Amino acid sequence: MALASGAAALAASLLLSAAPAAHAEFRLPPIDSDPKRCERGFVGNTIGQANAVSDKILDLRKCVYAGKNLSGKVLAGALMSDADFSNANMQEAVLTKAYAVNASFAGADFTNAVLDRVDFNGANFKGAKFVNVVLTGATFDGADLSETNFEDALVGSQDATRLCANPTLTGESRDQVGCRQ
Repeated sequence: MALASGAAALAASLLLSAAPAAHAEFRLPPIDSDPKRCERGFVGNTIGQANAVSDKILDLRKCVYAGKNLSGKVLAGALMSDADFSNANMQEAVLTKAYAVNASFAGADFTNAVLDRVDFNGANFKGAKFVNVVLTGATFDGADLSETNFEDALVGSQDATRLCANPTLTGESRDQVGCRQ
């Protein structure tokens, strides 16, 4: 019995000492070395769209899609950080469980798009259109939302609260999201 309680105490101390490791910095895999990886953005994912399940990671990090047409593309589970989507046509695109930290979507058109559980922290959306978009579970901490258009957007109350906390969401954009003041 003493041996069992000693083992339990040792296990507990190991778990407690390992606890800080559970809060370690978030790390992404290395950027895909496939020279044609950015071209996959024009195809998107077709397997398990809602759950972001695919046969291969859609790695679009640091890719340049400025002014390109990505309308209707499914970018579920895509790694999009530091990519350039400025002035891109993203109408009716589906971004689910994507990681777009520090990406640029300045002037992008997301009309009729679905943005579900996307990390947009630090991204640039200056002048972007979110007309009639469905926005759920996305984060925009530190994102530039100046001059954005959220006309007729379907934004959940918790999402609206987070958006309204962003100081760059101003004027009519705040009213469109449903901010109270």
